[in-house]
Amino acid sequence: MNSDLTCTGGYDAIIQYLNDGKRTCKEVEDFMKARASIEEKYAKDLLGLSKKVCGHNEMNTLKRSLDVFKLQTEHVSLSHLQLAQSMREEAKKLEEFREKQREARKKVEQQIDALHKQKSSQFKKTIDSKKTYEQKCRDKEEADQNVNRYTNTNNTKHMEKLYSKAQQAKQNAEEADRLYQQNLSTLGKVRDDWLKEHVKACEMFEKQSVERINFLRNIVWTHLNQLSQQCVTSDELYEEARQSLEQCDVREDIEHFVNLRQTGDKPPAPVAYENFYTGQKPPNGAPEGPPREAATRLFTHLSAIAHYNCPSLSAALFCEFAGGGHYLVQHTAAGVCYY
Repeated sequence: MNSDLTCTGGYDAIIQYLNDGKRTCKEVEDFMKARASIEEKYAKDLLGLSKKVCGHNEMNTLKRSLDVFKLQTEHVSLSHLQLAQSMREEAKKLEEFREKQREARKKVEQQIDALHKQKSSQFKKTIDSKKTYEQKCRDKEEADQNVNRYTNTNNTKHMEKLYSKAQQAKQNAEEADRLYQQNLSTLGKVRDDWLKEHVKACEMFEKQSVERINFLRNIVWTHLNQLSQQCVTSDELYEEARQSLEQCDVREDIEHFVNLRQTGDKPPAPVAYENFYTGQKPPNGAPEGPPREAATRLFTHLSAIAHYNCPSLSAALFCEFAGGGHYLVQHTAAGVCYY
């Protein structure tokens, strides 16, 4: 008998390969779920950030740009939430695919395992019957030799006994031979059934492997496309914010502030000296403004507006007077403003 008939090494290798593939599917599924959780957390954090105060006290074009910046940040966060949901949907597809293959394999594996047990059991029964057959044949030969050995003896009773044993040994050998051949025939049928189902199982397993590899390849490809599309979507949203920033007009914002907050076009009048004893005030023709000796410091700040080609806003003067406080003197196209 061929002892390899009971060997399941090849089948075990195939099952191990399929189990490894199933494990890979689960690992990719878990990876995508984890990535979806990361995207969701990032999206929620980004959404919370977009709700925070940013440029609330600004005005005019810069305020509008900052509002667009926050709005587009919110839109980016929502797109990441959508990405997380899409990833979970793909992971769900992979889970369903994995379970579908597992159920299909389970039925085939149970059938093959049953055939393996039947084949192994019948093989053992056949081997045992072979051993019995061989032993009965040896017993028959020994009985025949005893008959031949005592053929010429005058002990008729002893010869009859030996002859009876030889006949019984012959019958036992023939019965063992019949049982052995019967078991061998049954084993052949079991082997044929197993081989037919084994081939069908291998074909099904190969088909599953092809489907699994293609499915994994496609689902990872889709995952990467989703990530690439997210980059494109984010850039488009950020581009809207950049376009809004391009509309930010520095000169317009400065003039808007001046027009909104100006308090007049003349500086406050200087406080005149009044003599305690005479109550005398400076004559009406006395020059207005702080006396030369009262000015302590004059700072000139070159305006950054010049960088944006606004020559009409040439400079800002910050004056500090010992007795008159602080004044911002803003040169504009309309004149000089004090406030």
